[in-house]
Amino acid sequence: MAALRSFILLLVTVLASMAATGTASFDLRAELNHPYAGSPLSRYEMVREAASTSKVRRAWTAARLANACGGRGGGTSAPDVPVTPAGRSFYTLTVGVGTPPQWHTLVHDTGSDLVWVFCKLVGGGATPTDPLYDPGKSSSFAAVPCDGKLCREGEFQSKNCSRNRCLYTYAYGRGQTYGELASEVFTFGAHHKVPATLNFGCGGRFLKADIFNASGFLGLSPDRLSFVTQLQIPRFSYCLSPYTDRKSGHMFFGAMADLSRYRTTGPIQTTSFLNNRIGSNTYYFLPLIGVSVGGKKLDVPASSFAGTFVDSGYTTGALTAPALRALEEALVDALKLPRRGSSDPDYDFCFQLPRGVPMTAVPAPPLVYHFEGGAAMVLPRESYLAEPSPGEMCLVIGVDSQPVIGNFQQQNMHVLFDVQNQKFSFAPTQCDQI
Repeated sequence: MAALRSFILLLVTVLASMAATGTASFDLRAELNHPYAGSPLSRYEMVREAASTSKVRRAWTAARLANACGGRGGGTSAPDVPVTPAGRSFYTLTVGVGTPPQWHTLVHDTGSDLVWVFCKLVGGGATPTDPLYDPGKSSSFAAVPCDGKLCREGEFQSKNCSRNRCLYTYAYGRGQTYGELASEVFTFGAHHKVPATLNFGCGGRFLKADIFNASGFLGLSPDRLSFVTQLQIPRFSYCLSPYTDRKSGHMFFGAMADLSRYRTTGPIQTTSFLNNRIGSNTYYFLPLIGVSVGGKKLDVPASSFAGTFVDSGYTTGALTAPALRALEEALVDALKLPRRGSSDPDYDFCFQLPRGVPMTAVPAPPLVYHFEGGAAMVLPRESYLAEPSPGEMCLVIGVDSQPVIGNFQQQNMHVLFDVQNQKFSFAPTQCDQI
């Protein structure tokens, strides 16, 4: 009996150690909330809001990349860009925070690392759908001490200590959130609840920006504070349903993140992530080497595609100015439609649709992103063109200093982030049917 008790004690110790180091299995399927589920907005309004959200995200990205290139070391500072409300075009994941769980919706974001939730401890602002997280009602809440590794090494805009509390300010470009670092049990999954203890931000208000459909962020980037990095999750995948469908998407972690397990509508293709080249692990960089329209590659130098990354928080996507100009010229040749000025200032390149004809009835060639190694992401019309108002069809790709594969390009595309093996896989999929 004594030997059995010793064995059980050893097993419990090993399992606790595995959970503490993040090596315990985290295999999970979860539902992604559609940003406009139940919304009274028309499909035109949703498309217009998506462009506005991307404009804000573009400002965040520019500031963060500037910081990565020199802002932290006293070199190039973040550009002074105006930041307006971030909008509600984000897909979200519902998670339980604390013991017992307090349920909150967090932005699903591969372009940031900090996990945080609006918190009563630091005067956070409640949203219309979520009450404030209250650490006083959780038996598993624990503050991160100032001398803890996370407090010492985490990359924040600023941090300070008060009564051994690690207080931080975390920047999204010029938008920022502040709070206290802590650890907590998070519960994921409506049917198979998987508790996980991780460090997070007990956050205050989101300064200079608002997120209307969430009460925090679930950072999924490769950086050290992210949910994926802290729990050492080897792989994750997600499938985003289209904006105008208002249907839920899906997210998978661990062994559940396997594209071959789910029905796809096209082949599974794979390329490799690129090593970070700018001093930041905030983004998942991809080796994009070319773009084609209707089988014809854009005539632009390879340097136009350098620094491409995939970002679930960037709604409409982007190309550099030379690549975007070439794409616009190719679309003029391919679509044979008259140009027109957009009714929305966030759309710069639009066509006049034939009278009484919806965008879905207008033939358009596929847009193809070509990656090193031969993988090709084929985007149908609805993944790069949109109808922000009746009678006009606009390009849903903007201009940025680095190309971004955003949510519009990822619609009905099951994408897999194999973090352990540094591979990125994708396959066209009817996301609401997996």
